[in-house]
Amino acid sequence: MAAATAAAAAAARGAGTRVAAALLGGCGSAARGWPRAGPARPLCTAPGTAPDMKGYLWERYREAKRSKDDLVPSIMNNLLNPDAIFSNNEMSLSDIEIYGFDYDYTLVFYSKHLHTLIFNAARDLLINEHRYPVEIRKYEYDPNFAIRGLHYDVQRAVLMKIDAFHYIQLGTVYRGLSVVPDEEVIEMYEGSHVPLEQMSDFYGKSSHGNTMKQFMDIFSLPEMSLLSCVNEYFLKNNIDYEPVHLYKDVKDSIRDVHIKGIMYSAIEADIEKYICYAEQTRAVLAKLADHGKKMFLITNSPSSFVNKGMKYIVGKDWRDLFDVVIVQAEKPNFFNDKRRPFRKVNEKGVLLWDKIHKLQKGQIYKQGNLYEFLKLTGWRGSKVLYFGDHIYSDLADLTLKHGWRTGAIIPELRSELRIMNTEQYIQTMTWLQTLTGLLEQMQVHRDAESQLVLQEWKKERKEMREMTKNFFNTQFGSLFRTDQNPTYFLRRLSRFADIYMASLSCLLNYDVSHTFYPRRTPLQHELPAWSDRAPTFRLPLLQEAHAK
Repeated sequence: MAAATAAAAAAARGAGTRVAAALLGGCGSAARGWPRAGPARPLCTAPGTAPDMKGYLWERYREAKRSKDDLVPSIMNNLLNPDAIFSNNEMSLSDIEIYGFDYDYTLVFYSKHLHTLIFNAARDLLINEHRYPVEIRKYEYDPNFAIRGLHYDVQRAVLMKIDAFHYIQLGTVYRGLSVVPDEEVIEMYEGSHVPLEQMSDFYGKSSHGNTMKQFMDIFSLPEMSLLSCVNEYFLKNNIDYEPVHLYKDVKDSIRDVHIKGIMYSAIEADIEKYICYAEQTRAVLAKLADHGKKMFLITNSPSSFVNKGMKYIVGKDWRDLFDVVIVQAEKPNFFNDKRRPFRKVNEKGVLLWDKIHKLQKGQIYKQGNLYEFLKLTGWRGSKVLYFGDHIYSDLADLTLKHGWRTGAIIPELRSELRIMNTEQYIQTMTWLQTLTGLLEQMQVHRDAESQLVLQEWKKERKEMREMTKNFFNTQFGSLFRTDQNPTYFLRRLSRFADIYMASLSCLLNYDVSHTFYPRRTPLQHELPAWSDRAPTFRLPLLQEAHAK
């Protein structure tokens, strides 16, 4: 377990922290000739001649490059663990007696074929039931187009990435399949900030005057792609259309793929094609059962679908592992609506009319509400840990209103961490951070010659920012970061999830009494400015790297 703990600790620091830690104690320190405070001095020149500012600045640039090259090996010795669990809030598993789970993208993971199925089915519904042009059938699902967490302006028909401070990341605004020029975005929004009253509501929806919809569900990836494709068709063919109607029709078509059973039937008919077996779900559940933990399942999916999927990934006896199973719960309403009673579902899937006085192990129940659930089980407060992939529908109400501990399943995390561990990414990010520090310090030189050099550096910095975005997704970049800020998605993840991980299998790396400690991330006022930093300052990560 010591190895797993150490791996988790290393992972929790993040690539940005690794670079920042190294830079604060390495590149540009007084040992390299940069002063700790005040403007940097230009190179010595002959008496009566003007300082060679251009030469001076480019020498500092070359020194920074050499310093970056010295730092990269240290950072490469601290690679992140994609199978780690990351903590936003201190939590000990020894306090957890009851574990709860969502089903889709929590207990079960789906192959890439599922999103293609949803896209195609919804596209055909648009044509057959909403009378959209048959020509949109030429569009196919592109798994590399969108990322989760994006916002969609329903009235303007544009898809975009917004940071934690409600600022649009310029260069990530798309109308159809084409990027909207920065100048047009700024004119459209009178800047790049989206006011609070225009943002999506608490659950990410466009309602009550909110003009933005945030796509938080993994199932929403084909929805974003379909919206963009149909928008593209109308724009390319100069067809006048109402964006609000398009949004509603696509939303309804995606919904119908689920509620009409199109998706469920296709998966049940070819379960090996659509369900990924490798997530070690049974091993996780068996481990918790062996340690006497109670477990329950609350999902929006129907009974027969869940039953077939769980038999495939866990085994015929899967219900023996769960103390309570609830299907078609209609989250997030399940957590707020006190009026809906539970109904028992028999082995044939028939709903019974019996009044429910106790939630029995081995039975399946439909609908209900959390308040009745708490009354019947007595499972309250911080002894309960619930896992889900949807930050709003699965986790928000539980942590804010009921005091449960929450765990977010973020499948994208594993691939992003692997990218962050590549030498190319580390080289690029280290130099980007170094160049930013160089710009901050050298901006005190206001003469024309210096300003020309600084403009060149700013241009290089802008190009490198675009490069780092493209490491993750060419259109929208990382799920977790904009150019310099956390995304709005990460802001909500940090608020509503005590811990987060790529999959439930990450639990296998930890003891059931393990305590997760969030890393103390330095606040901005706790870090020395680039021009004030002492050469001896080191964050723990870099000290560990040097010790190796």
